[in-house]
Amino acid sequence: MQAGKATLSLMSAVFTSNLLLALLGQPALLPSILSGMAGLIGIMVVMDDTKKKKQITTWLLGVSAICGVTLGALLANNVILVSSLMVAVIFCAFYFSRFGSRYFSMGMIGFMTVYLSSFLKLSPAQFPWFYLTILIGISYAYLYNFILFKDSAEVLRRSMRSFHKQANLTFELFIEVIEEPETSEARRKKLTLNVRKLREYATNVSADVQAQETRDIWPGLEPRQLKLYVFDTAMLVATLSGSLQRLKEDQAFEMYEIRTLLIRMITLLKKAEVLNDRVENYNLAEAEKVMASLRALTEDLFSRTETEDWHYIIRRIEAMVSHVTEGAMAVQSSIRSVEKIDVEMEVEEEEEEASEEEGMKPTTKKAIQSLIAGSIAVVVGYLISPIQPYWVLLTTFIVQLGTETVGRTYLKGFERSVGTVIGAVIGFIVARLVSGQSELEVALIFIVVFLAFYLLTVSYTLMSLFITMLIAFMYDLLLGGISYELLGARVIDTIAGAAIALGVSAYIYPTKTMDKVSDTLIDYLDELDVYVKAYLESLQQSTPVKPLAEHGFALDEKLQTLEAEAKPILQGPGGRKYSGLPRRVTLFTALNYYAKHLVASSYEKDFRYPEDVHQWLQQVEKKFSDNIQIIKESIEQEQPIPPLHDLQEERKQLERHAPTRDKGQGDLVHHLYYIWKMNQTFRLLNSPAVETKEKDH
Repeated sequence: MQAGKATLSLMSAVFTSNLLLALLGQPALLPSILSGMAGLIGIMVVMDDTKKKKQITTWLLGVSAICGVTLGALLANNVILVSSLMVAVIFCAFYFSRFGSRYFSMGMIGFMTVYLSSFLKLSPAQFPWFYLTILIGISYAYLYNFILFKDSAEVLRRSMRSFHKQANLTFELFIEVIEEPETSEARRKKLTLNVRKLREYATNVSADVQAQETRDIWPGLEPRQLKLYVFDTAMLVATLSGSLQRLKEDQAFEMYEIRTLLIRMITLLKKAEVLNDRVENYNLAEAEKVMASLRALTEDLFSRTETEDWHYIIRRIEAMVSHVTEGAMAVQSSIRSVEKIDVEMEVEEEEEEASEEEGMKPTTKKAIQSLIAGSIAVVVGYLISPIQPYWVLLTTFIVQLGTETVGRTYLKGFERSVGTVIGAVIGFIVARLVSGQSELEVALIFIVVFLAFYLLTVSYTLMSLFITMLIAFMYDLLLGGISYELLGARVIDTIAGAAIALGVSAYIYPTKTMDKVSDTLIDYLDELDVYVKAYLESLQQSTPVKPLAEHGFALDEKLQTLEAEAKPILQGPGGRKYSGLPRRVTLFTALNYYAKHLVASSYEKDFRYPEDVHQWLQQVEKKFSDNIQIIKESIEQEQPIPPLHDLQEERKQLERHAPTRDKGQGDLVHHLYYIWKMNQTFRLLNSPAVETKEKDH
């Protein structure tokens, strides 16, 4: 959608500006190009956290672009002044980004317009026409972003629709797994892919959920209810994915009742239209009845036969489905409620105290790096290509964007260089083939712009490839032809700019990749510590467990950050040096999987246990937290992790003294299962990487 809006904004701005200037008898090509750039950037770089701020920033981009055109053109004949202006704009973009992304966005478009106007050497007589086309481009960006394609409520509605479709596709696969005598490897892979996709959808929906938009679409529904429902559904799917495979391996589906009840339950969940307030939905109520039958069956199995591993799996599924159906019914009740209701899911907002970082702020470091790198890039650019010296500076600026560590700078510079080389070859060949066919070249420009931004989140190399092809087409249009030497010079400039950015990142206030990975690991453990403490403390109270979905999403985000920060080491030359990092990332992924299962207990009530149980729970809480502190200290000191508490005695005592399920006090064995799994994962962090097989029941 973002790539589509950007391309539409670019096309609309170019065609409107071209038509208007042609009617007025003015040269249209160059102003139209600048108009298209304004329309494109106005879509892609506005990243504020509220709609109102985004709207203001969009218009401020126009002001910044106009200033860039004016100053760049006026200083174009003085090499030192225009170079200094470009470097100063880059410095300010990074430095002032500490006050909000708005300033970085303004700096980006300011740099681009200074670059173009100084290269074109515009005269003051041309200024009004360029100002006009800039405003046309910004207006289209505003139109597509905030009027035709609203960024808020409609995006949330589409996100939820996609989430439900993906969930239903996965439910269909579950039914096929149950019905098939044997599950093929292709089926397993397809199921794994769909479960992972649903988890990604859940994360995207969580980012889209805002208070006003939620109430606009579903009056009476609180954002936290919606987030919790999405989280629980994704966790149910993840639980079913592994559990159904285990049940099939243990031949549990040979029992007709179990097979029938599970298929019936999944079918009802698939049919449930939870967010549709226009129909009476009986599927959830029927699902509850099915779960009651399944619960009675499991109780009977536990009472009259020797307990099998798969009995616990059935109990787990039954508990998870009960949580989801209760939450879904609460969501439906809220949607049908006319008045705003007070939901018991209120979670205390933890105010993030803006702690002053020791030493220099990251934005200041980046600004100083950009100042030094920019100065070097200007000199190198003049040495390589005196006619177009600023391409090296442009590449240096782009490679520095979003690359806090040396490793990420290296990876981005490498991907950009590779993409540029391949794009130059393909672009040169295609541009030669279509040279002289301006209509076809314009169409190809719009296609490669769309593909570049569409593939940005998939591969930065592919994005760079298409951007280089765009440049080849632009050169052919503007200069009336393209030579191998001209495009080859841009490749050299790109590699030089990437090398400068990497060199400065490595020697000027460097942030080592492994240091950043360690900081991210510690951040994750801090969040996990708060999360598990809240969970265990709630088990010791007479009140329900507080919903933990917010913590669950926070843990997901921190894990994604960890994977992104570790990527340069895992894919780059540092992989051999840090050979233990892949295993550590895998173990933290397992921790995250186990931790999110605790959210399922958010709906459980009546946690009333004997005093001796409370004492053992306090022991678990203390030792679990101690283990986290030990791991954090070891990571900070870059030392091997010493032996950790194993919690085996606590587990034995709690399972011995826990009330039985039929007393209606909450199944403590079930609620603590993933605590033990997380602690076992902790202990694997300090053990050699060996193949282990543990029966999961």
